[in-house]
Amino acid sequence: MQRLAKVAGVFVALFVAWSVPAVAALQVDINQGNIQPIPIAIPDFNGQAAGQNIAGVVRADLDRSGLFKPLDPKSFIDQIKNINAPPNFANWRVINAQALVSGQVTNEPDGRLRVDYRLWDVYGESQMLGLQYTTTPENWRRIAHLISDAIYQRITGEKGYFDTRIVFISESGPALNRKKRLAVMDEDGANPIFLTRGDYLVLTPRFNPTAQTIAYMSYIAGKPRVYLFDLESGRQQMLGDFPNMTFSPRFSPDGNKIVMSLEEGGVTDIYVMDLRSRAVSRLTNDHSIDTSPTYSPDGRQIAFESDRGGSQQIYVMNADGSVSHRISFGAGGNSTPVWSPRGDLIAFTNHNGGNFEGFHLGIMRPDGSGERILTDGWDDEGPTWAPNGRVLMFSRTLRGGRGSEIWSVDVTGRNERRVLTPGDASDPAWSPLIQ
Repeated sequence: MQRLAKVAGVFVALFVAWSVPAVAALQVDINQGNIQPIPIAIPDFNGQAAGQNIAGVVRADLDRSGLFKPLDPKSFIDQIKNINAPPNFANWRVINAQALVSGQVTNEPDGRLRVDYRLWDVYGESQMLGLQYTTTPENWRRIAHLISDAIYQRITGEKGYFDTRIVFISESGPALNRKKRLAVMDEDGANPIFLTRGDYLVLTPRFNPTAQTIAYMSYIAGKPRVYLFDLESGRQQMLGDFPNMTFSPRFSPDGNKIVMSLEEGGVTDIYVMDLRSRAVSRLTNDHSIDTSPTYSPDGRQIAFESDRGGSQQIYVMNADGSVSHRISFGAGGNSTPVWSPRGDLIAFTNHNGGNFEGFHLGIMRPDGSGERILTDGWDDEGPTWAPNGRVLMFSRTLRGGRGSEIWSVDVTGRNERRVLTPGDASDPAWSPLIQ
């Protein structure tokens, strides 16, 4: 567990200095449909070898968002020699660059890296952003993600999501003897770390929105229970000593509660535990299977799935369990609801709805209106939201049992990308932005 402690410590060993950017006209409205990606030139940063690596990660981040089109460095007809001087904008307009990023990496006397960069509006001929970061050399990849987030926010007006992590289930072995390990990685799939050894089954990991803690279901000692995993210490603890199966945990927005399912006598109900007092309250009480609870971002409501109406559908109730009502009425069954961090949408898994075969990702408004199916893979399920509420990750099972992968898609359904993982992977859950 020493490696985990070291990684967690790196996340806070970062110092940021902001400069005041000039006003520029370049902007993209991501609420519009069919957005044309912005051509952006990102030359390798000057100075240390890390400059090439940082620029490469920034290019990959922005390209993956679907909102930017990083230009091939081979097309550049100019070089940035002094990042503090305005570039020759004409030379970048020739290759159709609308935005330009220039950067430099230097070594500080204490051994740390200093990274300076500028974001330029090529047609407006003005600086949009100027930032400086200082950190330890091994933290260069996080610097790149922070730069991507800043560029994304400056041009779109929305917060980025690149400086985040994904907890997931790493899968290996034959279908009848599948080994499943709890794992965590950067948002782009880099730096994967295995948290468990695969001695027991693990499922449905979820990040605490305020701490480096993961809740998940585990079959330690053959008993299905909800556990907590502390990323900094590596410590695991069972959440309560319930007599029967507990599963499908999810944290409240303030991180102080966990809502989960408890099975008893073939009936499953939803309970909430206060992590400070360990007090437990029952939220549902009917002869059905109520599971997959998820809080609204303000903590006032909970969406969940239930078969109380004869098929799996999505319901919403107050956080105290009162006034529940069904919101999904489209074709097929609907399950695994997840409330967007923005509060405007609920993502879900649709089963065999309409002309769709298999499982597919969908979104709807919290009142059930505006239902749309986003994906058309063979088996797509288990959505998780990026912190800005603009992108989803999910599990995709391939036809014929050929394995499982993690994919991402934006809320328009048009920018579908595979997330590379070490082997098969499922059950992704997005962290908040790293502090």
